[in-house]
Amino acid sequence: MGVDNREIAKQVIEAVGGRDNIASFAHCATRLRIMVHDQQKIDEKKVENIAKVKGAFFNSGQYQIIFGTGTVNQVFEAIESLGVEGTSKDQLKSEAKKTGNVFQRAIRTFGDVFVPIIPVLVATGLFMGLRGLLTQETVLAWFGMTPVDISANFLMFTEILTDTAFAFLPALVAWSAFRVFGGSPVLGIVLGLMLVNPALPNAYSVANGSEEALVMFGFIPVVGYQGSVLPAFFIGLIGAKFERFLRKRIPEAIDLIVTPFLTLLVMITLGLFAIGPIFHSFEEVVLNATTYLLGLPFGIAGLLIGFFNQIIVVTGVHHIFNFLEIQLLEQTGSNPFNAIVTAAIAAQGAACLAVGLKTKNNKLKALSLPSSFSAFLGITEPAIFGVNLRYVKPFVMGLIGGGVGGFMASIFQLSATGMAITVIPGTLLYLNSQLPLYILCNVTAIVIAFVLTWLFGFNDKMLSDKK
Repeated sequence: MGVDNREIAKQVIEAVGGRDNIASFAHCATRLRIMVHDQQKIDEKKVENIAKVKGAFFNSGQYQIIFGTGTVNQVFEAIESLGVEGTSKDQLKSEAKKTGNVFQRAIRTFGDVFVPIIPVLVATGLFMGLRGLLTQETVLAWFGMTPVDISANFLMFTEILTDTAFAFLPALVAWSAFRVFGGSPVLGIVLGLMLVNPALPNAYSVANGSEEALVMFGFIPVVGYQGSVLPAFFIGLIGAKFERFLRKRIPEAIDLIVTPFLTLLVMITLGLFAIGPIFHSFEEVVLNATTYLLGLPFGIAGLLIGFFNQIIVVTGVHHIFNFLEIQLLEQTGSNPFNAIVTAAIAAQGAACLAVGLKTKNNKLKALSLPSSFSAFLGITEPAIFGVNLRYVKPFVMGLIGGGVGGFMASIFQLSATGMAITVIPGTLLYLNSQLPLYILCNVTAIVIAFVLTWLFGFNDKMLSDKK
């Protein structure tokens, strides 16, 4: 830890109103997250002028200062070394959950459940992309092979890599939900596995007509819930609350036996006969509505989603799209939403890049160029909050570029093999005949956002307005 970071730490403490105004603080991959007693004591302009700060904003009841990966860890340690006690992210989230309206709190909780699952789904998407690449006739021809030469055992191995996470998705969701809502995660895993038990008719087989759903009590259809999200989510939510209810009332001497027994019995009964059928039907409605939107002619879906996506990101409720992408992948095997959103992200990066190349202000240049690169890797917060939104017009030009890029992605019917990675890393999800069109859509979004920002979206006169 250098002297520079210790000085930055002192400036941060002073700018947020002193150590007495800090209720708690933690950090994530890129941001310092601070809960303060009095927001009025924060000098936002002073914060933004601190070296290495790439932007700052309020979200979810927290004052979040963007430093970027690596740097944020060092600044956090420097602040702790000055005697300010850090807080775990879970504790900070607990305090933050007391703020915001009902909808914001619900979306935040939804995100807490699904964010830990995303790395597995990202890996699965990459495996799908690599399998698509390795089984292409053109690629096989480089090695003097044809599709019939591919070993059946090799295909089985790739199916294990690509199918497992989605086949047992309810177990992942129920585990995470139990963890978030204070239950025993192992009970969530077992309940999730019960939902996909091989004794139940397989959901995919029922969908294609090769199997029939069981009919219980003469009117309740029961199937496995392979790939379903909402049934597992609500079983996890209610199950965790029910387990905690039991633990407060059952004597400790028999708690170890009775609590898990009753939790599993009651929740799988509710899951198969009530929660599952109800929310599985709701999932179908959501999926059908989304599929309808994405299937609108003339690129309308891409235009709308590409333009508005980053506005939704600013509101902080974009975690709800995780559910949408999971459903698309599980039910259709592909993810057209990813291609559209990628164009929106790339466009914001391009707008930020234009600011960085056009400005003569060294601090803004040092902030803009790394932030634009971060956006091209799929992380737009430094670009949006640190640069584009501060001057407004670059953000708008990025929205326009995203709308055009999304329009093209929709017209070309681009669809990813996975989720959660975009722009440059996202190319791994299009390692098939789509790759040239994927690159074209993103380059178009980048060029439009860059040119519009350069010509109409930014000049150094705007700097004086922000001082």
